[in-house]
Amino acid sequence: MTTNRHILKLSCPDRPGIVAAVSGYFFEKGANILSSAQFEDPETKRFFLRTVLASNDPDLDEGFAKIAHEFDMDWTFRAENDHPRVLILVSKAGHCLGELLYRQSIGDLPASIVAIAGNHPRSALEVRDLMDVPYHEIANKDEAALHALVRETKADLIVLARYMQILSNDFCAAYPGKLINIHHSFLPGFKGAKPYHQAHERGVKLIGATAHYVTAELDEGPIIEQDVERITHADTPEMMVAKGRDIERRVLTRAVTLHVQDRVCMAGKKTIIL
Repeated sequence: MTTNRHILKLSCPDRPGIVAAVSGYFFEKGANILSSAQFEDPETKRFFLRTVLASNDPDLDEGFAKIAHEFDMDWTFRAENDHPRVLILVSKAGHCLGELLYRQSIGDLPASIVAIAGNHPRSALEVRDLMDVPYHEIANKDEAALHALVRETKADLIVLARYMQILSNDFCAAYPGKLINIHHSFLPGFKGAKPYHQAHERGVKLIGATAHYVTAELDEGPIIEQDVERITHADTPEMMVAKGRDIERRVLTRAVTLHVQDRVCMAGKKTIIL
C-alpha cells in the first residue's frame, strides 16, 4: 500500500521542548518522519521547522492544534501531493512564464498553474503555447478584476512573471507572503528605462536577479532567491539583456519552487529557507 506524505511547516518563539513535542505527537499517531530541517534564529528569537511525514492516517493533524496553541505556533500542514494553486501575472515578456510552464509540465515544479492574467492581449505574449492554461486579459489598475480572479481560481500563490505594473498597497496587504516578484539586481542604483544600458555605461561587472515577496515597499520585500553572472567590457547592452533574462527565469523558478515546497519561512524582513 502506498504511504501518503505530508508536509508540516511551523514557526514559533524559541524555547525548549518544541522538537520533542512535535516528534512525540507524530510518534503517538504512528507517523514516520522522513526528513526534518530546523533553525533557531537568534535575531528574531524564533524557531523554524519543516518536517516531511509518512502516514495513511486521514486525521494525522487533528490533534496538533493543541500543541500549536501551547507553543504559539504559526503552522501549515498539507498532503505533499496537494499541490498549491498558482496564478501568474505577465505583461509581454515570456521568458519567466515559459520557464514556469515548462517546469510544471515535466514535474519539476510541484504546483498547479491554474490561470495566467496579463495587461495585454493574448497575441502580444512572447509565449505561444500556454499548455492549455486559461489566459485572462485584465486592464491596468483593474485590481477588482484581479481580486475576483484570485477568488475564482482559489489561487494560493500569485507570481509576477515580469508583470510591469505596480500593485497598490491594499492589494499587496491582501496577500501577505503570497505574492512573488522578480527583478534585475541593479535596483536601486539603475531605475527607470533601459537599466542594462545604464549599467553598461557605468561598466558594471556583475548582473543578476532577485526574487522576493511583494510588500508595500516597492521591490524591498523579503528576498527568497538571488543569482549573479559576471560580465566584461565586451558585453553589449543587448548581450547583457539576454543574460539577464536567463538569470531572471532561473531565479524566479527556484523561488516559486521553494515556496510551493513549503520551504520558505518569513522572519521579519528576511526569509529562512529550510
